Amino acid sequence: FFSSRRRHTRSLCDWSSDVCSSDLFSSMPTAQELAVRSVLETVMDPELGLSVIDLGLIREIHFLEGRTLVRMMLTTPFCPYAPQMMADVKQATESAVTQPCEVEILADAWNPDMMPDPGLLGYSY
Repeated sequence: FFSSRRRHTRSLCDWSSDVCSSDLFSSMPTAQELAVRSVLETVMDPELGLSVIDLGLIREIHFLEGRTLVRMMLTTPFCPYAPQMMADVKQATESAVTQPCEVEILADAWNPDMMPDPGLLGYSY
């Protein structure tokens, strides 16, 4: 059973940044990730008044040796609040875990479909 299942598990690795995940386990958050996501509910986008979690801006959280890596998006490519939001994400994450946090901004384009509940924006798109 396990050997046949293992063949169907695809690993995703970015060896340049020490980040690896497995499709089989990527949908099951750890207690540590749940704790980080919980504190990130307090980090608000200043323009939209919604949390980075509600907006779906937090795309990845990785617990690596000696650091936590949070990969996030911005609602607009040249968001003037990016430095403050990155600092807030870093501070909130470090309050939940006992290691330093690094925040990376992904270049991908954000859209409301990435939100768990797009209705929070208060309008149809």
